[in-house]
Amino acid sequence: MSRLRFATAQALFDAFPEVSQKVGTGPTDQSPIDFLKALSSANKLPDAVTICAYLLPRREAVWWACGCVRALSGNIAPDRAAGLLAAEAWVYEPDDKHRQAALDVGTKGEATNPMTWLALAAGWSGGILVSSTTKQVSVPQYMTARAARIAVLTTVPKVRKDARAARLHECVLQGIKLAEVGL
Repeated sequence: MSRLRFATAQALFDAFPEVSQKVGTGPTDQSPIDFLKALSSANKLPDAVTICAYLLPRREAVWWACGCVRALSGNIAPDRAAGLLAAEAWVYEPDDKHRQAALDVGTKGEATNPMTWLALAAGWSGGILVSSTTKQVSVPQYMTARAARIAVLTTVPKVRKDARAARLHECVLQGIKLAEVGL
């Protein structure tokens, strides 16, 4: 069963205007999957990673980013894995308790650590972003995708140069698979 949320790449860009600032290729009327494949074939892998993050529903985007970070990182030291583990716990059980736990790990983490961004991706999957006595602001829909994208792309520089393209290509393929069939 397809998990595609958008009929065309243009529809994705329309739903998330910030994507046009992050992707060097303009949207087309192609299906998002065909658009992703074209980006990947043209070796525009960071752009394809961005499209994957925004194309997938929130839970799938977090799961995808966790898998990419694992694949790009290799062995992850246990003392650096808290954000990854919190994000994965939310994917396995996407309730508010796990979302809040991931948000807590993410807000206490280092901004340069991709695992922090994984936790934030899960933490920003719903709920309230800001609450005051007069107003509550829900988490904007783009926040999970933004954090998932950052998690993957901040992991890339830590990968040996000769392995980067192949691993990013594999991440894009996994994103396409999730978009087509879901978790």
